[in-house]
Amino acid sequence: MSMSQPAPGDAAPAPDAAASRSETPGTPPSPAARAGFMLALATIGFAINFWAWALISPLGAHYKETLGLSDFQQSVLVAVPVIVGSLGRIPVGALTDRYGGKLMFPLVTAATIVPVLFIGFLASDSYPLMLLGGFFLGLGGTTFAIGVPFVNAWYPPERRGTAIGIFGMGMGGTAISAFTTVKIADAQGDKAPFVIVAIVLAAFAVVSWFLLRDAKAPSPSTAAEGFWSRTWSTFKLPATLQLSWLYAIGFGGFVAFSVYLPTDLHNAYGLSTSDAANRTAGFVILAVVARPIGGWLSDRFGGVPVSVVCFGAAAVLAFIESFQPSLDLWGTVGFLGLAAVLGASSGATFALVAKVAPPGKVGAVTGLVGAAGGLGGFIPPLIMGAVYGAQGDYDLGFILLAIIALLTMLFTLGPVRRRAAQQNATGGAAA
Repeated sequence: MSMSQPAPGDAAPAPDAAASRSETPGTPPSPAARAGFMLALATIGFAINFWAWALISPLGAHYKETLGLSDFQQSVLVAVPVIVGSLGRIPVGALTDRYGGKLMFPLVTAATIVPVLFIGFLASDSYPLMLLGGFFLGLGGTTFAIGVPFVNAWYPPERRGTAIGIFGMGMGGTAISAFTTVKIADAQGDKAPFVIVAIVLAAFAVVSWFLLRDAKAPSPSTAAEGFWSRTWSTFKLPATLQLSWLYAIGFGGFVAFSVYLPTDLHNAYGLSTSDAANRTAGFVILAVVARPIGGWLSDRFGGVPVSVVCFGAAAVLAFIESFQPSLDLWGTVGFLGLAAVLGASSGATFALVAKVAPPGKVGAVTGLVGAAGGLGGFIPPLIMGAVYGAQGDYDLGFILLAIIALLTMLFTLGPVRRRAAQQNATGGAAA
């Protein structure tokens, strides 16, 4: 027998030979490269959908003037898209567990085009129609519950905090909206921002349909389980309830500021609509950058310590803002500090989700926790609008935020820390 052909039962080729073959041209990309590509594509899609989700907020002052709205009506208008973007995450997260992100991402992206065009061409002269369009515009916010389980499945547990934190940078779509919406409307007409966003949504829907791939097929048991029974069983998990509270304050605080800060800056500091939108975009960008940092720090030091520091800092900064300091120094420091700690806390929360959620229920847990975060962003603008209408300033609203952040820090030190320790012990025993 020739020496060049191994006999049956001989050892397999040496690892270095196999590695050499894997590096030849035309071979498929490595698993790490595929995971990175899927993460990048999902992050871009999340940003585009969040861009659509935040279209109304920068134009809030414009709609107030043209439609003759009160302060409270304006706050309702900019907050309404958060409703579907929040509650819609529950079924969308469960459907992602069942059908996968490859189907859900392009489907939801394409559906978001409808309310975008409805607002741009049919609803802008009517407050009731604006509320209706804004309600369904929230569909773009549900893509968060698609991306988290999709990305989670592509990465090992020790890297999920960082990966999901990077995916969370897609919330920078709200910064794109803040930077561009008013400028585009001023330069090219009120309909132009909505047309541009609709085109970008359509492009991503097509690209994602052909390029996205799920890391693994949905579980048959997941597909067989009913939606309501699955949602209820997920809701009863202690980790779901505890992390929902953390996300309601952390991410909810970010959403509240991203949609209401332009109104706050316009009313409290007399800034123009364009200047307020630009400053809000800076707030959003810093929160976006801080989110993966929070995930990375959580992978290294644990989600609980990072969350404690973030909520403690948020309490101090919100208390500073209650005095309405000048934007020349302390006012800007306070707002940017809040952006950093709220963004980092959001990354820390989903680092915890990635590690404590049952593998087959990451989407369902994400949906419930994400819904809590969105609802956490819906309520504060209503409170701030009511406070400003009653008192003519926002002092009481920031004091309430400081108290809630402090209570959340104590809650994290207590029940959340014990739950995380118990999960680590259980995981270690199973391993």
